Amino acid sequence: MLTAVMITIIVLSNAAGDVLISRGMKCIGEVSTLHPRKLLTIGLQIITNRDFLLGVFSLAISFFSFLAVLTWADMSFVVPATSVYYVVSILGAKFILGERISRLRWAGTVLVCVGVALICLP
Repeated sequence: MLTAVMITIIVLSNAAGDVLISRGMKCIGEVSTLHPRKLLTIGLQIITNRDFLLGVFSLAISFFSFLAVLTWADMSFVVPATSVYYVVSILGAKFILGERISRLRWAGTVLVCVGVALICLP
């Protein structure tokens, strides 16, 4: 039971982190310069962006939860089970970021789900 809860925390915090960082970086805009002063300005914008910081925090939660669950569960189970993250991420991209997801990407997402289901069978 605890393993399932931790895997859920890993999946949700990892997907939330990616979506939040993506949203934060879209607010910053394209980084198209290598000029040190402009890069410093962009860096300051990034580290003061709320979505970016929340995304980093969410990814940290995911990482440390992953480390914790590996102390009692088999990696051969944990890693495939957390791959459901790809499904949650693509749903976040569609519904939170408003991205258009092609049929081919949806098909890939379904294949990930099937693969996870097969690996998680006893």
